[in-house]
Amino acid sequence: MERTAPPREPVTPSPADAPLPDGPGLLDGVPRQRDPRATPVAGAQEPPPAAMPRSRKTLHLRLPLPTPTGTPFTFGYAALLCLTSLIAAYADPALVHALLQGSSTDVAHLARTPELVLIGSALWVAGGVTSPFAIAFLLVLTALERRIGSWRTAGVFLLGHVLATLATEVPVGLAVLAGHLPGSSLHRLDYGVSFGVAAGIGALAGLLPLWLRLPLLAGFGWTLLQDLLAFADPMTNWGHVIALGIGLATWPLVRGAHAVRPRPAGV
Repeated sequence: MERTAPPREPVTPSPADAPLPDGPGLLDGVPRQRDPRATPVAGAQEPPPAAMPRSRKTLHLRLPLPTPTGTPFTFGYAALLCLTSLIAAYADPALVHALLQGSSTDVAHLARTPELVLIGSALWVAGGVTSPFAIAFLLVLTALERRIGSWRTAGVFLLGHVLATLATEVPVGLAVLAGHLPGSSLHRLDYGVSFGVAAGIGALAGLLPLWLRLPLLAGFGWTLLQDLLAFADPMTNWGHVIALGIGLATWPLVRGAHAVRPRPAGV
């Protein structure tokens, strides 16, 4: 007996094999083309998008000057120093001399009102706002405050100002008591921000890369050495050296603070 094969069921073409209607972007007679108007199938790989041109990075110019939000300590302190410098330049000379004398950190004032004169002496700039230490104040403390914050920068400044002042004035008092200096040495005029700035330079050097640290320390050290050799004001000059050493001694603290401090944008 002959077996008759069962009739085959008609095969329905799959959507992928079905010819696509004519349309834009399709080739006649070529199967399995993808209609650009069709909705993408889930799981299908999309062709990589065309490379987009990279946008140019915006260059932020960070001026080494204090700002109210970025470096509030340096900004506020600088504004105060500008005010006292205007008073020193335009007020009555007798009044200015009385203010400076009352703010002087000489031995006589330190023995009576140490807190008052240690703060008051740091409100004046010897030589005015155009002096080298006034310019260094802006540049150094701004850079330091951006790296370790306002409170730590104030701490470094005050540490150098107070300790260097005591380290230079206490020996004067002892020398007067021993008879090696006259009594007039107890009333020497001593004021300004230079000790705090010197400590700031020493602290900032520890946060800079080596190619900046060495020129900074070499240039400032050479200036201090020239002042010592000139012997014009040995107590103040030695105070600058001591303050620089105090700043160098803060390296472990400022480096630790710099490592954990977040970097705010634009500061």
